[in-house]
Amino acid sequence: MSKPPARIRLADAAFALFDERGYEQTTVDDIAERAGLGRTTFFRNYRSKEDVIFPDHDRLLELIRDRLATSSHGTALVAVSDAVRLVLLHYVEEGDLARRRYALTSKVAALRDREIASVGRYQRLFREFIADWMGGPTEPASLRAELMAAAVVAAHNHVLRRWLRGESSDPVAEVDEAMREVLALFPAPGSSPAPGGGTTVVAFRTGQDIDTLLPSLRRLVEDGAEH
Repeated sequence: MSKPPARIRLADAAFALFDERGYEQTTVDDIAERAGLGRTTFFRNYRSKEDVIFPDHDRLLELIRDRLATSSHGTALVAVSDAVRLVLLHYVEEGDLARRRYALTSKVAALRDREIASVGRYQRLFREFIADWMGGPTEPASLRAELMAAAVVAAHNHVLRRWLRGESSDPVAEVDEAMREVLALFPAPGSSPAPGGGTTVVAFRTGQDIDTLLPSLRRLVEDGAEH
């Protein structure tokens, strides 16, 4: 059986050492030695021991930009939801590594500060996209974009933390529901209720099949007709 890639071996070695010795007491040389690799190999894969801990945020941000760039004005909110799901799936696919990172950053203030700074990059990207969708950097669009971006990131992080703590068995379904809650707070620019009321149906993607969804959709339509 072939060995795991060097990047994975280094990450496994790093987290094992962080557990044994503590983050501050572990050096790059310690990590490389534990992984059975050289210092040069370490720096070909990571810039520092901090980079071993965090996911590749630059790559994730680029994936989000690519997804948002494929949207039109009419599909902007779908693109935002897809982008949020994309980030969540990255963490879920990491599995135990993501949980070990969460435990470590919860204990080390410097790592927690870096994680907060990374969250700010995601929020800024969503804010810029949403502001453009809402009509540009003018008030009140700028404020609404700021609020919506904060809500989008908060919804993602709420579900992610629940999964990291072992409280969610289906984080993808939860994040889809959380995003529906967020998007319901921010109607599309220029939209207004139909004269005399009416019913608005928002389309979204879900892992549930149509037979499962139909009863809930029917109840929603009936409730809307009663109001």
